[in-house]
Amino acid sequence: MSGAEREGARRRWSLGPPGGATWSFPWSSSGSAGQAAEEVVAGLLSAALEARRRRDETEFRRCVTVLAQGQGLRQVVDRALLDALNRQVTLAWHGGWQPADVVRLMSRRLEARHVRLVTDAVAAEMRAYAAATVDDRWLDQLDAVGATVWWGRDEEFLREDGDRTAMVACALRVIHLLATLPPLERLCPVPGAARRTPGVRSGAVDERMLARVRALLAKAESTEFEAEAETFTAAAQALMARHSIDAALLASRTAGPGGAGLPEGRRLGVDAPYEGPKAMLLDVIASANHCRSVWSRHFGFATVLGFPADLAAVEVLFTSLLVQATTALRLAGSRRDGSGRSRTRSFRQSFLAAYAQRIGERLREAAGEAVREAAADAGRDLLPVLAAREQAVEARVEELFPTLTLIGAGAVSNREGWISGRAAADRAVLDARGKIAGGR
Repeated sequence: MSGAEREGARRRWSLGPPGGATWSFPWSSSGSAGQAAEEVVAGLLSAALEARRRRDETEFRRCVTVLAQGQGLRQVVDRALLDALNRQVTLAWHGGWQPADVVRLMSRRLEARHVRLVTDAVAAEMRAYAAATVDDRWLDQLDAVGATVWWGRDEEFLREDGDRTAMVACALRVIHLLATLPPLERLCPVPGAARRTPGVRSGAVDERMLARVRALLAKAESTEFEAEAETFTAAAQALMARHSIDAALLASRTAGPGGAGLPEGRRLGVDAPYEGPKAMLLDVIASANHCRSVWSRHFGFATVLGFPADLAAVEVLFTSLLVQATTALRLAGSRRDGSGRSRTRSFRQSFLAAYAQRIGERLREAAGEAVREAAADAGRDLLPVLAAREQAVEARVEELFPTLTLIGAGAVSNREGWISGRAAADRAVLDARGKIAGGR
């Protein structure tokens, strides 16, 4: 087939068959005929993505129909979709995105089917890298999102499931979202660029300590008795604070006051509803644990920067305190004004804002006490050590986010919600250090 014939075929079939005729492409997938099919499919894919960009659903559906129903194009279309998915996942990594970020955003913007597809596309793309060249944090995220190769042939993870048109539309929506991802700050080496020693984790946190902390917080979340929740949460905070101080002391002995290495970063989800107060809660927890939090409202996450032990403390505390706050909100029930109009949203917004503020106050108190006790045990002034690490974190924030903008977490307009939120924070975190057993 000549170049003119291929162009004619591309134009004819991109416009669609007349009179509702069956889509038919009279060529094989080899030689010049195969090349013509690939060009037609490439043109249709580009047209579909452009229609998606313009939000032209009619044109998008037309392209999807041609791609899904064209006889003789099945293998070419499947291969093109798989190649595009693989290419866009790779570009996402080089744009600063990580597996958990991609899956989280897909779940916010699209549906469960799209989340499953992008998770499998991530697993497929990761086969290109030797294990020793993938950062531990990356591997942890792959495990957390369930990105594993379960299929025999790659076409299987496209999941046609008897509806080819729906499959093609799903794949194109995923490809479009991946192709329009803006660049993010790179928090760790991309796959293929890491240099990892098998069995040795860089910046590892004591897993036994984390297991104890999680067990304490799980008890705080599940108990119906406030006094028990207070004791469990305080014990967890004390244990994490002391572990952080010990890590800082060890690093200062081996590499000077600032410690070894640069602060790391991890992104934590901040989900609707009431994202503002939740981001505020994460910020005060990060601050109390020598970290900084930068909220990206549009993407539904915050980037927390700090040293590994502190980052672990922030993540487990934020998760637990959100659970405790949500439970308290549910028990508080709904609210209405004197005219019967709902005041539930303003109540909960104010509740969570007050909760975050009070949590920050109590965590700073607990952190100060932990420093004083550790200084007494170590027989030295810890402030220069901790200050040097906080300066390193601030420098890392300025490096990654040179144009930060300060925004509010939302208006507080419900007095009852504010008072209730502060009371809930008092119940969630109290200074129960005298009741801690074996935390040292």
